[in-house]
Amino acid sequence: MTAFMEGITAFTGYFGLSLAFLIVFKLIYMWTTPHDEWKLIKEEKNISAAIALGGAIVGYAIAISGAASNSVGIIDYAMWGAVALVAQVSGFFIVRALMMPKIVQRIENNEIPAAVVLASVSIAVGLLNAACLTY
Repeated sequence: MTAFMEGITAFTGYFGLSLAFLIVFKLIYMWTTPHDEWKLIKEEKNISAAIALGGAIVGYAIAISGAASNSVGIIDYAMWGAVALVAQVSGFFIVRALMMPKIVQRIENNEIPAAVVLASVSIAVGLLNAACLTY
């Protein structure tokens, strides 16, 4: 029973921090993109914005799962989660700078192919991010 209580305490800390990380990531990601994802999704029913934001969130979740699995403690996890956040947000700028300079306009115009590329890059960055966090 003691081992379980210690385990559930660690689980609660890591899981709580993970949920907080996802919320913070969503807010920072939306703050750094020039378009208003929530407005596009909620008011305009823009599928492209939903796909792109969903891919970014899934990519970050993959990254922080790698950090959680490999951290030596909650502080270590928090630091690597922050590193993962920076790497994930960078994925958007990589797509915008190197692949699709007009990605913002394409998302705003509800172009599904552009959203799929952005979501795919976000998930790929998350996978690479998670792999690199397995030190």
